[in-house]
Amino acid sequence: MDDKIIMIGYRFWLIPLNLYRNRMKSVLQKSLSLTVLATSLLSVGVSAAPNDPATLGQIRDNAIQSDWAYERLADLTDLVGPRLSGSAGAAAAVDQVAAAMRKIGATVTLQPVKVPHWVRGAETAELVEYTGRPAGITQKVVLTALGGSGATPAAGLTAPVIIVRSFDELKAKGAQVKGSIVLFDVAFDQEMADRGHAGPAYGRGAGFRFAGPKLAADMGAAAALVRSVGGANYRIAHTGATGVVDGARIPAAAVTAEDAMLMSRLSARGPLKMHLTLTPQTLPEADSYNVIADLPGTDKADEVVIVSGHLDSWDLATGAHDDGTGVAGAMAVIDTLKKLNLKPRRTIRVIAWMNEENGTRGGKAYFEANKDKLDKHFAAIESDSGGGRPFGFIGSVTPPMVKYFAPLKTALEPIGAGIFERHDIAGAADTGPLERAGVPVFEPLVDSSSYFSYHHTPADTLDKVSPLELKRHVAVLTALTWYLANMEENIGRVPQQPE
Repeated sequence: MDDKIIMIGYRFWLIPLNLYRNRMKSVLQKSLSLTVLATSLLSVGVSAAPNDPATLGQIRDNAIQSDWAYERLADLTDLVGPRLSGSAGAAAAVDQVAAAMRKIGATVTLQPVKVPHWVRGAETAELVEYTGRPAGITQKVVLTALGGSGATPAAGLTAPVIIVRSFDELKAKGAQVKGSIVLFDVAFDQEMADRGHAGPAYGRGAGFRFAGPKLAADMGAAAALVRSVGGANYRIAHTGATGVVDGARIPAAAVTAEDAMLMSRLSARGPLKMHLTLTPQTLPEADSYNVIADLPGTDKADEVVIVSGHLDSWDLATGAHDDGTGVAGAMAVIDTLKKLNLKPRRTIRVIAWMNEENGTRGGKAYFEANKDKLDKHFAAIESDSGGGRPFGFIGSVTPPMVKYFAPLKTALEPIGAGIFERHDIAGAADTGPLERAGVPVFEPLVDSSSYFSYHHTPADTLDKVSPLELKRHVAVLTALTWYLANMEENIGRVPQQPE
């Protein structure tokens, strides 16, 4: 055997030449294989470590530089406008969003959903009797019918106004309620909203809006009014769903904060009467759709990460914050990844839900269609808190899982969105059935301090949305979706919750 002295790494070793040649051949073959694999991965847009800082940074920066989401939001709000379930606007929005997602190469499915079809009619009110009223004087009350409201006679009705500030007070005034118009005068706590607790502030008021009219109907009231649930008291009425049902579908409306306060002051002087006209109609249920757009995964394509917003809006305005920003932001997740040629391991599923506002039929229909496949739903994201500045994200994961999101938090810190708030329950509407069945749910953590100034009002229009904050919104949604779609760790199921 012909031996040679070989220098390796600044050291001299006596190695049999044939053995050296064989070893070098093996090393070169392995090196070539790795190079080919790396080249192959890069050519299909898959990083060897998809959740590495460089990839997350690319996603963040691309989202911050893109106007695509704002352009889609402008299309939705300016071209389609209001999108209440069952309306022509809702149908046009389905077509528009589906076409936009097909254009960027997503696989689009329209999932049929039967939705309520309620339409607003005339809505007027005036105070016609009160202590100290000058002869010939009446006072206009600014109001708007609540979703699902019943109707007055075409000529309206005139009845005493009874003011209450709690359900206990309503029950205590039971003898006066029958035949009266009940006003729930409960102020929205803007101070709470200003300090980061807009959700609980809204929840308190919305409880009176939803349950109050039904309880008043059960007690024989002629109609029910609620003080608008929201801030910015510029004499704007805030609509929303109410729980009145067939058989007791009394007229129900939201009055402005200013008019609620006026009625409270006048009531303190003596008896108060209102003439009220509401002529909404509840039509037969309509056919509509959830818009589902998939970006197929690679080696875990049978597992799904949902990112979503709701496509319907109330009919008073164009639903820019509620929930145009959520839909446009979710759509932009696939657009961002497509532009970067990034392919996720799990399938990313964008859903534009139909009928969140007055029935959540879209979320329920998806759950029913997929309840036998929930083990393949890795996580679901829902964005429905407006387009305010995002500070990070919320997630209903178990405490031990929080540490695994550290790289994502770090990647979002440069845009001030590195906070992860772990919740036992995220509590979003359309993903609620999934979460109650154990699917972890995530939401953007956004500044909602001014959200309820526009929410469910005629003022929820495109000009209220900051293009910069929408870009940050897209960055958070896309980075979070990508991260979940490529996680090695199984984040597990959340404890199941009752309905």
